[in-house]
Formats: sequence, structure tokens, C-alpha cells
Amino acid sequence: MARKKIRSTSTFSLSFLDIMSCGLGAAVLIFLLLKHVVDSPVPNQEPQDTSEINLLEEEILIGEKNLVRIRNTISDVSDETVIAQGLARKIEEDINKLKSLLEEIQPDSELDVPGLKAKLARLQRQKKALETTVPAGNKAYEFTGDGERQYLTGIKLGGENVLILIDSSASMLDETIVNIVRRRNMNDALKLQSPKWLRTTAIAQWVVANLPVASDFQILRFSEDVAPVFGEEINQWYEVGDRVSVAAAVEGVNKIVPGKGTNMHTVFETAMSMTPRPDNIFIITDGLPTQGEGAPESGSITGIQRLRTFKSAIRKLAPGIPVNTFLLPLEGDPYAAASFWRLAIQTRGAFVTPARDWP
Repeated sequence: MARKKIRSTSTFSLSFLDIMSCGLGAAVLIFLLLKHVVDSPVPNQEPQDTSEINLLEEEILIGEKNLVRIRNTISDVSDETVIAQGLARKIEEDINKLKSLLEEIQPDSELDVPGLKAKLARLQRQKKALETTVPAGNKAYEFTGDGERQYLTGIKLGGENVLILIDSSASMLDETIVNIVRRRNMNDALKLQSPKWLRTTAIAQWVVANLPVASDFQILRFSEDVAPVFGEEINQWYEVGDRVSVAAAVEGVNKIVPGKGTNMHTVFETAMSMTPRPDNIFIITDGLPTQGEGAPESGSITGIQRLRTFKSAIRKLAPGIPVNTFLLPLEGDPYAAASFWRLAIQTRGAFVTPARDWP
């Protein structure tokens, strides 16, 4: 007897698979539509809103860069604070030694008691200046150059009495003879805006800004004569920690009007007659002197005559005092660079020909 074939049924029939495929396709379609809506720009967004968003993004980037710069500044200030604290401790030790010495001095002693007391008072002022300037670093005057160009290596800015000499002769108005003559006949306001003279004043401000607060300073301008940039007394030292004196000095530098010739005999002789003598000298000039011993009394001066006059002038300098020179460019003075370079070697100072974009 033949058996009946039993048809087996499956839940996964063709109709069921069709339904599942349609559902899956619908889900994929919905997913694509939703992703497209998220990625696409908002059609109703105003151009002004877009600009504001872009501006905010730029400000965020600038803020992040400034944050990095601030962190670096905090690190630098911390280092300066440690240095200032170390100087303060050293000054405290010197004060204690002087006090002990003064207590042991007999009435008939040959020691300079008034001088020791004056030195003690000076050390106490320096210590106070260090303590008051520690939170802001060890700079008495803030001067900002372009990036890393505000820094130089190889120049020793320390010393108890730092003397800054600024050449204020007419040649500091420009680099060429023709332009020097042209600018020399301008009014004072235009002279003060000469690019070369602006570089001169900027260099002077850079030196002042980087002096340690434990130092004393004086700034003299020189041409045919010598005069302080502020005040009436040449033989007067000012504390770097005294911000009023520093501000007055910077203001005085900005008021100097270049003119006349260059006499280094007078300025070196004046510097060596100061009491106490400077123990670190900075000269901002553009060439060798045109007046003094060895220079002609009238007419033009040759390069050899300028060199002879310079050699005579530096004999006025006492040994052991570093002389640091910032030499700006000048047409027609071929012996200047070698002469000031040799002076830096002889005095253990520094010689710098700064770039046009420094400081």
C-alpha cells in the first residue's frame, strides 16, 4: 500500500522572508535619512550666525594658545622669583656682616664708618626692593620685543653700578650721510621719529628692563658734551628697584634730540670721575668719535683719524670695567666694528650689532 507523502511546513516561508527584507530595507533607509539630516547644514541658518560661530572657534584657538603662553610665563616668573629670593638672602648675609663689623669698630678706628653705614643703608634698600618685586619677577621695567628677539645671550647685565651711555650725535638720525644731513635740518619732532633713533631708544629701554633690581644705574647721553637723561647731577646713582626713577629715566631717554658731533674723550673721562665708579658700562652708538684728541679742528675727518681719536679716548677707561657696545650701522666708518670688538675683548665685555628688527 503506497504511503502518503507528508509535506513539511517551514516558518521561514517566502512570504516571511519578503516581509523581513522589506523591514530591514526600511530600517536602513531611515538610518540613511537621519544621518543625512545630521550631517547636512541647517537650511534656515543665517550667514551672520555662521560668521559668529567661526569667530568663536577662532577665539577658542587663540585662547588655547594664550593659555600655553601664560603657563610658560608662570614658569619663567617662578624661576625669577627663586633668583630674587636667593639675591635677597645674599644681601641679608652682607647686612649681618656689616652690622657685626660696625659693632666691633673702635672709636679711634681708621675704617670709613660713614661709608660702611652708607653701604649698609644701600643694601637694606636693595633687599626691600627685591622683596617688593618678587611677585612680579626681577625686572624693574617691562619691555616687550617681538618674540624671542627681545633676548640676547653673552651680555652680562649685572653689576652694582651700571652705566648706560647713549650716543646722541647727529649721525644717530640715519645710516647714510645724505639722509643724516637731511634729517639734521628737520624739526625736533621729526628727528625723534627717525627709525634709527627709535631703535636706539628701544635698545636703551631693553637694557634698563633687564637690569637686576639689586643694581644701581645711571644713563648719560653724549655728543660734544655729556649730560644725564634726567635730573641735574651726573654723579648720581639710582636704584633699579625704584620704579619712579626707572620711569623717569625711560621718559628722559625718549626726550633726547640727536645733534652735533661725537666726543668720547669727554664721556669716558666723566664716567671715570663718578663716585663710585661704574663696574659695568653699556654704549649705544654707531661709530668712532669725530671730536677729541687726534681729530681735526675743522673740515672732514677720515677713517684713520677717527680710529686714532678712539684709541686716545679709551685710554681714559680704568682697567677691569667691562664695556659692552651696541653698534648701529653707519656709512663711511670702516674701522668701527673691529675697534669696538677689540674693546670688548680687552675689557671682557660684549660687542653686538643688532638686527634691524631687534629689540
